[in-house]
Amino acid sequence: MATTTNNTRYTGTAIALHWILALALIGIFAFGLYMTSLPFSPTRLKYFNWHKWAGMTILILSAVRILWRFTHRPPALPEATARAMPAWQHVAHHGVHHLMYALFFAVPLVGWIYSSAAGFPIVLFGVMPLPDLVSKSPELAETLKPWHAYLAYTLAALVVMHVAALLKHQLIDRDGLLSRMLPGRAS
Repeated sequence: MATTTNNTRYTGTAIALHWILALALIGIFAFGLYMTSLPFSPTRLKYFNWHKWAGMTILILSAVRILWRFTHRPPALPEATARAMPAWQHVAHHGVHHLMYALFFAVPLVGWIYSSAAGFPIVLFGVMPLPDLVSKSPELAETLKPWHAYLAYTLAALVVMHVAALLKHQLIDRDGLLSRMLPGRAS
């Protein structure tokens, strides 16, 4: 059961999870681009392992974040902001958020399945082997490899849309929407 609040700000936990996940996503995306540009080498293999560890960490953080969101309803948009937004913006707002949440899970899970199918198990932080989600299958690995990238690029595009909408609210509408998600700010 979700708790509700009359507050216009997100909870401290929601704010912390948002910014930790945001920084983690930016980092893993940039690192993924870098590591895939490297020639095959022991360093590249090491970086792939680090990428997998980061992906599993993001998967865990995403699970915590969605659990928190299901049990703590986010504050409603400020009334003036909600009234000023055309219907298509409300649809886009909810659609982008739902798609981002889905991709927070889909990207690392497809990566995990790809890694399993390719025969490269994930050993979390070099000490905890994770189970393979599928049996080794070069054909499945070849199919999934580009999908991990497609989904990651889609998530990156949605994050850019999210930031663009924020900038519109902050710089054009000047409705202070950003303050709801900033740490350390009183309402």
